[in-house]
Amino acid sequence: MLGILSAFITAISMATFFGIVWWACSRGRQSANRESAMLPFALPDEFGQAQQDGAKRS
Repeated sequence: MLGILSAFITAISMATFFGIVWWACSRGRQSANRESAMLPFALPDEFGQAQQDGAKRS
């Protein structure tokens, strides 16, 4: 009985995993994935131009 339950849970988990992968890579998500991939580059710089040039902050 425990073996059947374990196999059933494994099959459900695997189907869920492949469903999420299929959804994440679907054509309808391409624009959202592209936008999300560019988010780290859209962040403002941590330091101003003066600190990047080596000037001391007062």
